Amino acid sequence: MSPEEQVKALARAAGFSLCGIARAGQPPQSLAGLRSWLGQGYHAGMAWMERQAEKRLDPRKVLEGCQSLICLGLYHDPGRGREGEQPSAGRVARYARGEDYHRVMERKLKALEAELARAFPAPASFRSYADTGPVAEKAWAAAAGLGWQGKNSCLINEGTGSYLLLAVVLSSLGLSADAPGLDRCGSCRLCLEACPTQALVAPGVLDARRCISYLTIEHKGPLPQELEAGIGDNAFGCDICQGVCPWNRKAPPAADAALKARPELEQPDLQAWLAMDAEAFAQAFKHTVLRRAKLEGLQRNARVVLSNMRKESDAPGI
Repeated sequence: MSPEEQVKALARAAGFSLCGIARAGQPPQSLAGLRSWLGQGYHAGMAWMERQAEKRLDPRKVLEGCQSLICLGLYHDPGRGREGEQPSAGRVARYARGEDYHRVMERKLKALEAELARAFPAPASFRSYADTGPVAEKAWAAAAGLGWQGKNSCLINEGTGSYLLLAVVLSSLGLSADAPGLDRCGSCRLCLEACPTQALVAPGVLDARRCISYLTIEHKGPLPQELEAGIGDNAFGCDICQGVCPWNRKAPPAADAALKARPELEQPDLQAWLAMDAEAFAQAFKHTVLRRAKLEGLQRNARVVLSNMRKESDAPGI
């Protein structure tokens, strides 16, 4: 068994759905516009992205001696689809309806790193990240052949779609790279046309300042009034650009039971959110990513969504 085959077997054994390998050095083509993207302010309030720009372009600045990146994907719960949910309930993004994916990925990454260290002892070194460090997971995953970055900027796998959580293990091993993923979006523009806040300013270019996921999770303070209507019934995150993507028609179920949707997050009670105090919030959302928005953020989102629902129900002909 080659070192590459051994690494991929260990990744599967650790519970990951996909594994591919990219070489450190020349950054993927999709990162060529990173500085321009940052210069336009498309990263919104995520200042860390600007501070980490050089590391995102060169993983050797994160792990000394890094030669390869082991890129990993894990299927999360694709949900039942918008047609199977009550539109009056408000929505939580599909990836957020189970246990905090950071915790799930961390368990698997620790297991994988331990096995890698046994299989490839010192001086080999490894460092892993799952949306927690200065690594551009989507770009490197595409370079490693896990898929391509679509017009909605998500990583899309030809066989399974984009309901994927991504992680990367930086490695000092001189592993051979897989062929990069090929862009298969073609002439499709469904995601660009579906975004209600026009956050996709060009194919593959996301303006986080207008993105519902950013606004309902990362943004602090009041939401921009001109974008409130576009937020619709999205109370935490947004799946619209993925929900319309044809590649997600055959999305597989969650690869880990911990990621399966909890009933209270599939059909959230927004009135209950508004009644919560800090203690109730901590208890209700323990070990979920909804903690990221904090109580103030969730209640702000709930007020906007409930207002949108009232306006919709009051509209003529409804």
